[in-house]
Amino acid sequence: MRILLLGGTGEARELAADLQPGIEVISSLAGRVPDPALPAGAVRIGGFGGVDGLRRWLTDSGVDAVVDATHPFAATITANAAAACTELGLPHLVLARPAWPSDGATTVPSNRGAAEVIAERGHRRGFLTTGRSSVAAFTGVDAWFLIRVVTAPDPGTLPERHRLLLSRGPYEYREEAALLTEHHIDVLVTKNSGGAMTRAKLTAAADHGIPVVMVQRPPLPAGVVTAEDAAQAAAWVRALAASR
Repeated sequence: MRILLLGGTGEARELAADLQPGIEVISSLAGRVPDPALPAGAVRIGGFGGVDGLRRWLTDSGVDAVVDATHPFAATITANAAAACTELGLPHLVLARPAWPSDGATTVPSNRGAAEVIAERGHRRGFLTTGRSSVAAFTGVDAWFLIRVVTAPDPGTLPERHRLLLSRGPYEYREEAALLTEHHIDVLVTKNSGGAMTRAKLTAAADHGIPVVMVQRPPLPAGVVTAEDAAQAAAWVRALAASR
């Protein structure tokens, strides 16, 4: 059995290692992060060219099923995979890690919404952890930002006053608390990514009385089958293989 595993996350790497050698896994990475952590087995890097390109690739490659273990905010590839699999009648699973509880946080639908909240409430020093593609939404806000990203954003997208911190998780509570204190942070901005890798910042913010502005996840395509972790996804794949 051959599956396409849309990856780039820790869960995707865990799943790829778990399934092999019994299942042939082709992991696909978007290619936006230099020197990515590579999963076990075959890897392809780069886009597919939309729904049509993905559908052709799946047909040409003889794929039997697709597991989407991309980031919860990778809405485009998630929608494309759901559409292509529906058209081809391929089994399709989304590995969707549980979201963080948003109790106490100000929830917003977009990065622009987060920027508006910061401006309206007069926050002066923000810790921005929403990724390189979100930075431009905050350029017009009269505040200083500590911006933590894996790869640097384009210089023209950065707020006027900022410090850039290039870093890749996981992060521990002690270092998150130290960042908040050292930089006198008065608001934390995060996507609701879920998972344990970057959750410590939420605990540190709560302990220091720092408000959180949380960008909510885009909805999953209607009707998709989901798993919460790599173990559940592996069980789904193995059950599918056993039924063939």
